Amino acid sequence: MGRLTDKVAIVTGAARGMGAAIARRFIEEGAVVTLTDVIPEVAETAAQLGERARAVVHDVADEAGWTALVDELMAQHGRIDVLVNNAGILMFRDLLSTTATDLRRILEVNVVGTFNGMRAVAPHMIRQGRGSIINNSSADGLQGANALTAYVGSKFAVRGMTKVAALELGPYGVRVNSVHPGGIDTPMANPQGVPAAQFDVAFKPYAAQRAGRPAEAAECFVFLASDESSYCMGSELAVDGGLTAGHYYYGLPGSPPGVTPPRHSPTPGKKS
Repeated sequence: MGRLTDKVAIVTGAARGMGAAIARRFIEEGAVVTLTDVIPEVAETAAQLGERARAVVHDVADEAGWTALVDELMAQHGRIDVLVNNAGILMFRDLLSTTATDLRRILEVNVVGTFNGMRAVAPHMIRQGRGSIINNSSADGLQGANALTAYVGSKFAVRGMTKVAALELGPYGVRVNSVHPGGIDTPMANPQGVPAAQFDVAFKPYAAQRAGRPAEAAECFVFLASDESSYCMGSELAVDGGLTAGHYYYGLPGSPPGVTPPRHSPTPGKKS
């Protein structure tokens, strides 16, 4: 405990899911956290986290909103130590069904929102000579996935912007890194609220044999926010249960014993 004592942090998309879990862990480690989200439920989440949490209803795509938020925090605390660009939206739609309007909507939140956040806090972090910016990309920012044309494109963009920002801000003591969650059981990934045991079945082809929980992903953000990650700049931290490591061909050496292969897994010896 105390790995983030007195650090001033912003976590976007923090009303629920991964964002709420990140904010909770930051507060448990001693940080003062501003939770932002476009949905008003963020106030309830902040209230549950205690006096070191506050809520702001905030659209990350709104540049003026970022200016107001950062100005207020600087006036109150005199510094911003950590920014977690977590806000994002997901849409399952194949290439031919995705419209330019769909694409712009995803990019506006996932890419422009992240860009706005970095630009808003970076000048203050440069003056401080320190700071940590953590951009939440995705396992789908490391590999392709069908039915996710716009989402995958946006998460690759977040990954790329992280690299550039790390190069440009690193000499000033500002660290910029990306986290790449995959298969985390959140309201965005599991909007129907399928029970965990049932949701886990889809992840049997991967090393962890189950989905991840928001609290597990949050630990990676604590590490990157803390001074323990002082030499991490432009890194890609996958928290995906082995999803991007590869998948199993069942019935072959090295495949997990006693597991019925999912329907989409190829049968050994049969072309698929």
